[in-house]
Amino acid sequence: MNDIVFLQQYWWFLISLLGALLVFLMFVQGGQSLILTLGRTEEQRCMLLLATGRKWELTFTTLVTFGGAFFASFPLFYSTSFGGAYWVWVIILLCFVIQAVSYEFQLRRGNVLGTTTYRVFLLLNGVLGPLLIGTAVGTFFTGAEFVVNKVAITDPSMPVISYWANPLHGLEAAWVPQNILLGMSVLLLTRVLACLYFQGCMDDAMLRENCRRRLRIESGFFLLFFLTWLVCWLLADGFAYVPESGLIYTEPYKYLHNLLEMPAVAALLLIGVLMVLGGIAGGLCGRRRAFWVSGPGSVLVVLAILLCAGWNNTAFYPSVAHLQSSLTIANSSSGLFTLKTMTIVSFIIPPVLAYIAWAWRALDREPITAAETAEEH
Repeated sequence: MNDIVFLQQYWWFLISLLGALLVFLMFVQGGQSLILTLGRTEEQRCMLLLATGRKWELTFTTLVTFGGAFFASFPLFYSTSFGGAYWVWVIILLCFVIQAVSYEFQLRRGNVLGTTTYRVFLLLNGVLGPLLIGTAVGTFFTGAEFVVNKVAITDPSMPVISYWANPLHGLEAAWVPQNILLGMSVLLLTRVLACLYFQGCMDDAMLRENCRRRLRIESGFFLLFFLTWLVCWLLADGFAYVPESGLIYTEPYKYLHNLLEMPAVAALLLIGVLMVLGGIAGGLCGRRRAFWVSGPGSVLVVLAILLCAGWNNTAFYPSVAHLQSSLTIANSSSGLFTLKTMTIVSFIIPPVLAYIAWAWRALDREPITAAETAEEH
């Protein structure tokens, strides 16, 4: 394997890992969508807000890092998706902007919109953020309507490499059932993880019991949507390419074949699913550390799914408008020099993750109490 191929696969692994961590950290969004449901009193709602308010920057930072890493390593995808399907990404960005504003101003004295308005903003972010991100990622497997013409860069009147083939600019993804199934799966997973996280960090017996009861509902719907999507994914036609020529073609059961041909990735998926189920079972039994079983399990599941999208000669962003415009890690990556330079930069990731883990532990060393809400509003 030559250097460029190795670096392309290495960076797809990092992209997939960042995406998996993003889904895990979106338990913050799941928690925001449940604040009005789990919190029966204002005191309990403030405790839930304190728990999510300590972590929301991690989710936002990971989202930005995910986008930045995609831009640097696979710039053609960035320009095609972010520049073509811009309505989806604009709405996602707006959702996260109103989240930041809500945490900053909802309890600020003199705010003219009132506390309830900002909590509705958090609810919108909690529902639309995971739903839209999951739906957008669904296009990695079902395809999007774009056309790539690299020769157009030489046209002085319109030097645009890629363009969208319809006026909806990404919104059409919401009409694809498999995309919606994945979006709902991500949303429900964030709510499951939020229930487990609240169970472990709250010093309030009634609130923990509310979380346990809600977990039963959320986990049931999550398993229904995710297992349905998983079956559809494994049985669906996928998009493969010939490494020597770059020719894109449709392959029946492509993602099932990927798992069979990459047993290590299949093992990640299986172990991750078992960990998610084990954490849910532990949460239903009232175990306060169940979040640390399902959380890492969700990272393994998402990592395996995203690796199947780009590895093993798979087109990770298929075009249903023009099949040969489909993007692969081979035809959409940066050059060798850029990938080598970024690989050196990527070595700072482990220390950063270690710092995040240390900060997380420092914040969650003691369970959240009602008294804290008066001190740290």
